[in-house]
Amino acid sequence: MAEAKPVYERILLKLSGEALAGTQGYGIDPEVIAGIADEIKEVMELGAQVALVIGGGNIFRGVAAASRGMERASADYMGMLATVMNSLAMQDALEKIGVVTRVQSAIEMQAVAEPYIRRRAVRHLEKGRVVIFGAGTGNPYFTTDTAASLRAMEIGADVILKATKVDGVYNADPAKDKDAVKYASLTYLDVLKKGLQVMDATATSLCMDNELPIVVFDLTRRGNIKKVVLGEQIGTVVKGE
Repeated sequence: MAEAKPVYERILLKLSGEALAGTQGYGIDPEVIAGIADEIKEVMELGAQVALVIGGGNIFRGVAAASRGMERASADYMGMLATVMNSLAMQDALEKIGVVTRVQSAIEMQAVAEPYIRRRAVRHLEKGRVVIFGAGTGNPYFTTDTAASLRAMEIGADVILKATKVDGVYNADPAKDKDAVKYASLTYLDVLKKGLQVMDATATSLCMDNELPIVVFDLTRRGNIKKVVLGEQIGTVVKGE
């Protein structure tokens, strides 16, 4: 039987910070992060190139702090630093299983990460290394979803894989509404008009302008990252008309 080939050669995987917390809801669950690292290794073994953007919500949420009176810019910078902590934890988990990984931070901190340099990031990917982009875009007022869209464009990724706790995008919250219907595919305009929780509007618009598809899928089911990369129809695909 012929070896399965990835339909996407270069992917950007977007993980929420909450995904790393597992059931504990806060911090980093070592078992969860090790499991994600194993899945990334499987995808690398297919021959795909993998970059990651990880949120920081398991450590600090900028928007939540801003709503409680902290200045928004300061809160967002703290959130960016939280994403670097998650990136370093992910790097550690990947390197423990033999996957060479580089963290590039949009906020310079030379002792712990490389500065973000687009050409260097692309070179790492070409050499078969995983690249984790930390500190969001480096600017306040932008989410890590927007950072994921931006970095995906810059490195010429074929797709953004948005890993969530549900198996796609629904017309209502499936946890609260048993009649919620899952969309197999959506256009970018559908997402923007209906205000669906895929990515924020800035990130979605950026993907629309550059025709970069987004696949929203369930990270909690083992093996799903590999399935998406091999082109199996799981989750919800967001693309042009």
